[in-house]
Amino acid sequence: MRSGNPALSDKTFLDLGSGTVVRSDSGAMTLNGTVNKTALLLVITLTGALFSWSQFSAAMTAGNPGAIMPYVWGGAIGGFIVALITVFKKTWSPVTAPLYAGLEGLFLGAISAMFELRYPGIVTQAVLATFGTLAALLMAYRSGLIKATENFKLGVVAATGGIALMYLAQIGMNLFGFQGMSFINGSSALGIGFSVVVVIVAALNLVLDFDFIEQGVERGAPKFMEWYAAFGLLVTLVWLYLEMLRLLSKLQSRN
Repeated sequence: MRSGNPALSDKTFLDLGSGTVVRSDSGAMTLNGTVNKTALLLVITLTGALFSWSQFSAAMTAGNPGAIMPYVWGGAIGGFIVALITVFKKTWSPVTAPLYAGLEGLFLGAISAMFELRYPGIVTQAVLATFGTLAALLMAYRSGLIKATENFKLGVVAATGGIALMYLAQIGMNLFGFQGMSFINGSSALGIGFSVVVVIVAALNLVLDFDFIEQGVERGAPKFMEWYAAFGLLVTLVWLYLEMLRLLSKLQSRN
């Protein structure tokens, strides 16, 4: 069982000591429970996003756009730290998953407001594209049109890892003052092509997440794993949404 999502790895549903499925007296993971918790996390994310969006509007009205930066950095760094805690402490996910959703909401709301200010209408387009992709891939997966075979999983995991390394290399070069791979953020044909590839890979990670969650349900994972699985799916959706924003902004900047 493999997922390109770092929150949903091969050993997520296994006890690292025995290599067997972790059991719980509180019941077993169900698909409906995972769906409900995913919906709740999305509501929390949306609530946080609406709040930071409103704060951005207030900051712009007051002529102090820098006032929004605590939400950007606090949400991004705080979300990253909570995500790491959740990955290593899966049993804490009923608490840390909602916290992650709230922090990511603050970050996404502020970032989205910045994009919207520069490219009016882009946020609506990115949201529709993200959830349209989610719905399309879910239907394709449930109908059997797309199957998460081992070769498919290996390909998506390798592509995801390659993209992560490129982003890390770019960040490292920027820190040392090197131009690096400018096409990653550029709006050239190469830059747009790169973003299209990243969006596709992010979308395909959803298929791996669906398969991973389904197998967790079949294997009788403990009840708290519903929160953890919902958290993992939210991680992929956040990545996909951000990449949609990047791609659409590149396209609009060429107009």
